[in-house]
Amino acid sequence: MRISARADYAVRAVLELAVRQGGDPVKAETISDAQGIPHKFLEGILGDLRRGGIVDSRRGGGGGYRLAREPDGITVADVIRAVDGPIVSVRGERPTGLTYTGTAQPLLPLWIALRANVRKILEGVTVADIAADALPDPVRELAAEPAAWENP
Repeated sequence: MRISARADYAVRAVLELAVRQGGDPVKAETISDAQGIPHKFLEGILGDLRRGGIVDSRRGGGGGYRLAREPDGITVADVIRAVDGPIVSVRGERPTGLTYTGTAQPLLPLWIALRANVRKILEGVTVADIAADALPDPVRELAAEPAAWENP
């Protein structure tokens, strides 16, 4: 699986809004500067997040962005889906839409299992978890395995 720059930036932008939740709306420039995200690219991402119901925006001098709901109600999967669509795809298609014949038939359950595991992790981590540096134990355990940090 590959996490796009768009998805990485979106999660970072939402995290920046989460730690500023409760204050005034946050300007895109503030998020851009704090996270090192190109401003023009961020504007497009924020538009996708707004359309996806992750952030709200307000125009004008006191305007900016804020989360549309509480950080504990937004998963990493929600953010990625808002900017990139389905979490796992094969050749741009959802695994459930694929068919294989002959010796390739066992590939479909493999792709489905991969999707299920990725979803289990990304749907199990909220923006609030990350903001509080409180990743769920199963995620911490996976990340603590030395092999997880190796590039084969």
